Amino acid sequence: MIRVLLADDQDLVRIGLRALVESEDDLTVVGEAADGLAAVELARRERPDVVLMDVRMPGVDGIEATRRIVADPALAGTRVVVLTTFELDEYVFDALRHGASGFLTKDTRPAELLRAIRLVAEGEALLSPSVTRRVVREFATRPARVPRPHPRLGTLTDREREVVGLVGEGLSNGEIAERLVVSPATARTHVSRAMVKLGARDRAQLVVFAYQSGLAAS
Repeated sequence: MIRVLLADDQDLVRIGLRALVESEDDLTVVGEAADGLAAVELARRERPDVVLMDVRMPGVDGIEATRRIVADPALAGTRVVVLTTFELDEYVFDALRHGASGFLTKDTRPAELLRAIRLVAEGEALLSPSVTRRVVREFATRPARVPRPHPRLGTLTDREREVVGLVGEGLSNGEIAERLVVSPATARTHVSRAMVKLGARDRAQLVVFAYQSGLAAS
């Protein structure tokens, strides 16, 4: 059973999400929060597998709530999916930087949202290649964003650095394999080793590390 926490300041949104989630045999809602602080407190108490987190909430917003959840060692198994009105909302990259496993727009189709919850619960990143490219391009071109190399960047081999850069560009494992002329299994191994060395929770964080270290092409 995948345990889901809902965080949104709109009652109707939470009611709709609860009805959708609980219509599935393998999903259950363990709590609802109308603000970020309540979301963090509920997450610490219930330890959900996935948190659906709205960005704009009163008091502690979704980004800060995400940061607090991800930073809590007791919640290492909890994944946060940010809910946003627009795909390239100015807060999306900050949410990813603070550890969100991906994001969904609020007009996502019900079947896709349910699939997303399951994917994230399994440790996958909720970032399609096309959206990843757009996010990186949007924020990497902002002059205020200065690349900051990851402190463990030096532990990567040249091939692993190359692979991280390709992940940052939004390429899937299959696309990376084609680009480097290796097998998909080899590409997957390089990605996995890079995640371990960089301490990345999931593929979404690799995208952030690639951008921050200047490995991803804008």
